[in-house]
Order: sequence, then structure tokens, then C-alpha cells
Amino acid sequence: MKPESVQPESVMVDPALVEAIEERGRRIRDRIAELTDRPVRVVAVTKGHPPEVAAAAHAAGFVDLGESYAQELVPKAALLGAETAGPAEPGSGAVPRWHFIGQLQSNKVRSVAGVVHLWHTVDRASLAAEVAKRAPGARVLVQVDLAGLPGRGGCAPDSVGALVARCQDLGLDVRGLMGVGVPGEPEDARRGFRLLDRLASESALEERSMGMSADLEVAVEEGATLVRVGSALVGPRG
Repeated sequence: MKPESVQPESVMVDPALVEAIEERGRRIRDRIAELTDRPVRVVAVTKGHPPEVAAAAHAAGFVDLGESYAQELVPKAALLGAETAGPAEPGSGAVPRWHFIGQLQSNKVRSVAGVVHLWHTVDRASLAAEVAKRAPGARVLVQVDLAGLPGRGGCAPDSVGALVARCQDLGLDVRGLMGVGVPGEPEDARRGFRLLDRLASESALEERSMGMSADLEVAVEEGATLVRVGSALVGPRG
């Protein structure tokens, strides 16, 4: 059953936190506007935070919320609601659009299939098949390994075309690519972001989900259409 929208008595929203997130959001959007005229959507990353923080981010106008763990996403969506199809603009009063941005085990797909608006981390054919089974026609991004580090998700850059094609064959709506910048200084991430932008263009894909709090500017300069911002927007995790 699709969760209902949040009720006032369900989650206590702190007006001071809403105001703080609004102000941080204005600064982030101003930084983006200085770098590009392209539309860039900000996904407020609320992983590791309680539902009250997600509710505050939503009240501050951020419809797109990012989570990395199924066990956190499910109860938050039950409280705040979930919009998985149809248009919604920040500030419209719509229920949240949940973005799954963490590494996902195939056996967890079923638990979140009814609430995810955009799956950012499809990085293998077996996971794509499970998403297609549990959420036919789902919007997905193919994750690309930009760092080559053990334990990080993402398919190899030279496998992107094949995985995109496989996802499409399964009936998934492949919107674009996602990548995490290499650790280090923001400038160190530029080469990987530039590669992701080129790979997305080669596959005629629109979305480029790249850039987080630390390397947001570099990602926007290299073509990001989605940036995933956590601590710089909602504050550090407790």
C-alpha cells in the first residue's frame, strides 16, 4: 500500500531547523546559479537522520530526499509519504520523492520498491532484473565506478553501454548515470565527473547524478543535473 502523506501529529517539525535548511538551500542554489544556467536538482540527503529532519527538509521546499538504507527509508516513507510517479515541483506541497542513493542488495529491493522515485545505484544486471521484477518500468540511473576503489559500487566505465541496454531490455526507464567522486580534494573528482558526462552523452541519457557537499561546484561545472547534498544542507548526522 502506498504510504499516506504526513500528518501533523505524526512527525514534529522544528521551525528553526526548517528556517536553517531554507537558508542553506538558498546559498547552495545561489552557488549553482553562479556556475550554470542549466537546471540542477538538489537531492537533500537525509540518510542517518531521524524522520524529523527529513520532514524539515521537505517543509523547507525540498521534495527530493535521498536515502541509502532500506531499513531507514521504509519507516520514513510510511510517515512522510512517497510520490513515485507524476510531476512534482519543490514547494508544491507534494509528498516526498525518495531517491535511493546507497548500495543496494537485491534482497532489499522488494521492501522499498513501492516508495522509490529514482534508483541511483543500479550497477549490475542481476540488480536491474530484481528492480524490474519488483518495480516494473522504474526510473533508474546506472552507477559508474569513477574511483576504482574496493568496496565501492558502480560498473566499469567500459561496461556502461551494455548495462544501460540490459536495463532498457528489462523495461526499466534509464534516465542517466550516477557516480561518486574520488576521495580527496574537490578538484580530484573532476576527471571522473567529466568521464561520466561523456558516457551519458554517448548513451543519449539526460541525467547526471554527481557531486555532494564537498565537490558540488566541480560536479556542476562538469554537467551535473542532480547533486546529492547532505551535511551542507541538513547538517551533520548525530
